[in-house]
Amino acid sequence: MSAVKKWVTFFAGILCAIIIADALSSAIVAAAGIAGASGFIINFVLYAAIFFGVLYAIEKIFGIAFFGFGRG
Repeated sequence: MSAVKKWVTFFAGILCAIIIADALSSAIVAAAGIAGASGFIINFVLYAAIFFGVLYAIEKIFGIAFFGFGRG
């Protein structure tokens, strides 16, 4: 795979993970009715967990290595 294609794939995967994590974490916090500082903190923690979960899923499903998850 060429270097350009690797970088495009890398950034596309990261962008997808960002969009999915942001949408899901915001929806969960809004549905729970959490606001203020606690809402911000919970949203941030959920975002981080979902973001890395999505990256891990993309690696496993599509065989794209982002940060070497699962390497022993």
